[in-house]
Amino acid sequence: MQLKFLTSTSQILPKKGSLILIGPAKAFQSGLHEKLLPAAIADLFKEVIKGSKNVTAPTSFSTLTGLAAPHKVVLSLLPEKVSKDNSPSRREWIYQQLDAVDGDEMITVVLCVDKPEHLAPAVTAVARRLRLTNYRQNAKPRHYQLLAVNSQGEVLALDPSLKSLAEEVSWSCRLADTAPQDLSPLSFSKEISAKFKGQEHVTIKEIVGTKLLSEGLGGIYAVGKAAAEEPRMVILDYKPRGTRRTVVLAGKGVCYDTGGLSLKAGASMVGMKGDMGGAAAVLAAFSYMTQNGFPHRLIACVGIVENAIGPGAMRNDDVLTMHSGKTVEVNNTDAEGRLVLADCLSYCARKYAPQLLIDAATLTGAQMVATGYLHAGIISNREDLEQLARKVGRETGDLVVPLPFAPELYQAEFRSQVADMVNSVKNRSNAQTSCAAQFIYSHIDDLDIPWLHIDMAGPANTPAGLGTGYGIQLISRLAREY
Repeated sequence: MQLKFLTSTSQILPKKGSLILIGPAKAFQSGLHEKLLPAAIADLFKEVIKGSKNVTAPTSFSTLTGLAAPHKVVLSLLPEKVSKDNSPSRREWIYQQLDAVDGDEMITVVLCVDKPEHLAPAVTAVARRLRLTNYRQNAKPRHYQLLAVNSQGEVLALDPSLKSLAEEVSWSCRLADTAPQDLSPLSFSKEISAKFKGQEHVTIKEIVGTKLLSEGLGGIYAVGKAAAEEPRMVILDYKPRGTRRTVVLAGKGVCYDTGGLSLKAGASMVGMKGDMGGAAAVLAAFSYMTQNGFPHRLIACVGIVENAIGPGAMRNDDVLTMHSGKTVEVNNTDAEGRLVLADCLSYCARKYAPQLLIDAATLTGAQMVATGYLHAGIISNREDLEQLARKVGRETGDLVVPLPFAPELYQAEFRSQVADMVNSVKNRSNAQTSCAAQFIYSHIDDLDIPWLHIDMAGPANTPAGLGTGYGIQLISRLAREY
């Protein structure tokens, strides 16, 4: 991993590259940069700092030093206040401010956080910037160095769990950024096996191809059966000694989504390599938790498919038998993620009898209309779980907005003349994101299990189509705290 954690302020002047200091405006106005930088460099910012009394938006000041290193120094001032639906960690702003040094190969980042609990989100903002996947000719890896300080310039210790969190965020982003020819269902499966092979207390199970049908997983099989590589479900089972409770995490792993025979328009298909963002988040959260002493049994289940077209493709008007036993008349092959997730949840809920179910998916374009690019939409059958998710989301920077859970109000949207339900709504203006979640829930609604659905279609990727590592902290904290 090309992220080095520094331990002393004496290390922040790099031998090459650029230096960026990011923190609340008040810290710099109180002279933080003067404690960290040589006087000759700090004096270059004297006048601009003096004129920045009311910082209401992130503001950067940069200067070329005339030295071999650092050749550029940037001060990024963050507003003191955030609104109730933003994260006090200012994670998104930290990520955005790193644009100022994005072109450099060697970057030293000094993060000033005003509260210790803001440190983990701030570190993940930097970890996102590594971009371990790069297809440019003669591409050179980026190297980041990171030092964390408080507003007095005192160094904050980065414990091993923070370092592993940064690694999981970078890993998740690498998967999302990988071109689909390099992250097919088979190669994704091999990536998972390599990552977890030999890990203590973790076993791996894989159900592939027509064996999905013998296990009753008709939804996963139908979505992926036309692709060059067989669909599969991968299950990771972490079972430490003495555990009595079980948590299940399920993720949508659509390596590429053409829309199937309900083919997406060309512009809408671009970026669909990231349709496995839910699976990446679930797997990274599983890895992070199992490396850091998660006390309960933990199951991670991902349905891995490519929604392709061809003679064997799932058709509109096909009727599928799902793991729950319910039948689904297909009326939109591009509403495939819910078929995958419904099978994953039904299988795990019935096999492992968990006390908590969390699923994550880039599920609906409607989520972005409802809650935007930075807030996931969440739907839950438990009020306390929903409220905890909102609290944790704000603290971690994995922001969420609760959406309605009212299955009885949405059932009519899925009425079929020949099966138990159709897979896509009748009225696309009627709470599509909630309806998609309700479709998934209908396959476990006979079980009384606390359940949270995270639709992360927006926050899983940047508008430019790069992975964000969204959801890892949110899922990890919820699994531990609920």
